[in-house]
Amino acid sequence: MGAEEETGFEPATGEGPSPPCPAARRAAAVRTAFAGMVQIRRLANTGHPAPESVPAPWELHRPVRAVALVLEASGLSASAVDASGRRTATGYRVEAGATPGTVRVEWLGPPGSGAAHEEDGELARCAAVLRESGWTALLYRGPRRRRFLEVEPPAGARGPERR
Repeated sequence: MGAEEETGFEPATGEGPSPPCPAARRAAAVRTAFAGMVQIRRLANTGHPAPESVPAPWELHRPVRAVALVLEASGLSASAVDASGRRTATGYRVEAGATPGTVRVEWLGPPGSGAAHEEDGELARCAAVLRESGWTALLYRGPRRRRFLEVEPPAGARGPERR
């Protein structure tokens, strides 16, 4: 039994090591997880004219996991870090955003990898994938002029704002 079967599937966020299982097995696990998410959307969004086109309620409660799954299922590469926290692969990193319910997506890589020069194009690809999956993705420029996406559910998906 592999580590993934023992702990359950976790989409790659770019904050951990590269998945340890063989690429073909990982790809199959990602396809299965994504198909499950789409099925949940069909069942949970029955009142929507296109139920697969908007995040389901469980995604709104676990946005980092949901956004990471969408990105990984699209074939985009996740970044990775080793045990010491040193970045070992170039790709997206998904983390909780500054506002509850939002997600931040960055394009990172090891020193000298050229990730900073790729970020405009790669974040545009990430944004397109996320928008196609029903998320709102806005591009911002942060500290040191590095770009990032702020991802949130579409308007009205969170329900009425609490004051």
